[in-house]
Amino acid sequence: MLLRALESRRTVQGSTATRPERGETPLISNETVISYLHRLASGAPTPGGGAAAGLHAAQAAALVSMVAEFTSGPRYEAFREQAQQIARQAKAMMRQGLSAAEEDERLFGALGAAYKLPKDSAEQKSLRSAAIQDATIAAAAPLVTTVEASIEVIKLAQQLLPIGNRSVISDVAAAAEATRAALATALATLEMNIGAINNIAQRDRLVQVANQASEAIARAEELSASARTAVAA
Repeated sequence: MLLRALESRRTVQGSTATRPERGETPLISNETVISYLHRLASGAPTPGGGAAAGLHAAQAAALVSMVAEFTSGPRYEAFREQAQQIARQAKAMMRQGLSAAEEDERLFGALGAAYKLPKDSAEQKSLRSAAIQDATIAAAAPLVTTVEASIEVIKLAQQLLPIGNRSVISDVAAAAEATRAALATALATLEMNIGAINNIAQRDRLVQVANQASEAIARAEELSASARTAVAA
């Protein structure tokens, strides 16, 4: 399934997006939003779902930080230090999500290169198979990072909900929904990776992460509902 996905993304042609020349792929953090979206919409194999998941997590963390930064002034003086701590931690998760997006693009590109290795002889087939396995396991790492960051964002948002500035509390719900998107997107991609990995120990490790993502999706949905209820109160 993973091989078919890679081949499908390589063979899509006809995109009108303006893309960098070969060897000049920009870091997501250094390009404009429209540049990233054009690349995402193109027939190039990267960026893909894993990068999108990382950016979902980064946006969720940024929203949590924003609400925490707005929790200031005399009315929220009792919660100022806690809110500032939440903001600092959220910004760290924002950077982690962005880093995961960039690393996913790099490692998925390496996986595509492994699939292109020669397979004419038995030795070449063996080397290619080993390279694909190694690259597939490596490509799962940014997804794990995205899941971990998303889980932390949920915890921060849960802490912020009862103390946050009520004027922007709807953004806690927005953060919860962005986190849910990050987790669900990472989970979908992670499940494809798991299906392509032969190493039982690595599969079991990633299955545990997938289970954690599924559980966190439910918590994100609960958080969103709680925040919306607070808005309506």
